[in-house]
Amino acid sequence: MKTFLYIVLVFSVVMGCHTSKKTSTDERLGNTKQKDTVKIVNEDLEYEIIIIDPGFSTWLLSQAKPEGFYSQSYLENRNKVYVTEWNQRVQQPQRYDPNLYELSIDYKSSIDYGYEVNYKLYNYFIYFQISHNQRLGPFDPRI
Repeated sequence: MKTFLYIVLVFSVVMGCHTSKKTSTDERLGNTKQKDTVKIVNEDLEYEIIIIDPGFSTWLLSQAKPEGFYSQSYLENRNKVYVTEWNQRVQQPQRYDPNLYELSIDYKSSIDYGYEVNYKLYNYFIYFQISHNQRLGPFDPRI
C-alpha cells in the first residue's frame, strides 16, 4: 500500500495527512497555483511531500542554503525537533493559532526519507518561522 507524507501549505497553513485525507488535500491542490507548489517524491519509499505556500519556492531558490550544505543527519535531527513542536501546537488550538497549525505532520524518525525530503522540510520550517515570527524549538531560525 502506498503511503504519502503530505505537507500542504496554503497561505502558510500546514497539514500532514495519510491518504485517508487525500480528498481534501486534492481539493486544496486543485485550487492553488502550480507555481506556488514544491513537490518532493521519494519513489523508493513511496512518500511524497507537497508544499504549497506563496513565496516558499522563491525563498527556497533565493535564500536557503544550497543542497549539500547540511548533512542528512543534521536535517533529520532538526526536523524531529520541529515536527514534535509543530504537532504539539496542533493539539493546543486554544494556545496556538489554529490557522497556522491546522493538522499534524506524519514524520517518523525511524524512516529514512532521504536527503531531498529532509532538506525541503527543514527549509520550510525555517521559512515558516521567519515569515510568521514563530519559534519551533531551541534553535534560532536562520538561513
